[in-house]
Amino acid sequence: MSPRGVARAPARLQGLPPVLGPDTRLLVLGSFPSVASLRAQQYYAHPHNHFWRILGALWDLPLSDWPYAQRVAALLEHGLGLWDVYAECEREGSLDSAIRAPRLNDLGGLRARCPALRAIAHNGGESWRHARHTRALGVAVERLPSTSPANASWSLARKTAAWAEVLARHGIPVRVPPGAQGGG
Repeated sequence: MSPRGVARAPARLQGLPPVLGPDTRLLVLGSFPSVASLRAQQYYAHPHNHFWRILGALWDLPLSDWPYAQRVAALLEHGLGLWDVYAECEREGSLDSAIRAPRLNDLGGLRARCPALRAIAHNGGESWRHARHTRALGVAVERLPSTSPANASWSLARKTAAWAEVLARHGIPVRVPPGAQGGG
């Protein structure tokens, strides 16, 4: 509410550009960047998000300690890309449930941008809602457990094991064998 008691419309937010390369084999699609990610202009910038910790464990690299440009370079070297299903939306806070009036990114153009693309992995349920769009690209489509701190029902070990299986299945090398992270 504004000081005069009139409800304000949420701000129209713009997402981040994709992290893609000609050798991208697996694209991880989130829903839309968090407030922390938009502020930093970096994917998965919230300190409690497990994304960088999971990949760091799977590749035996201290990704969480590296500068963002070095993290992105490591992703591309491993054949992994990042993007979101939404290009823009209205949202208060960071929860996917607060997303309003979203506009999709140009997912149809992915094959041209990523000729080596073998699969798309949706990071979480909101992204997964758009699997029908990514299936139309003719590549494998996977659902990954969200790396968000809001996904507290999955332990870090269980998330890591699920991510290891999907990455390995689509030719992204992992140093930790799928399932080795164990339990839940």
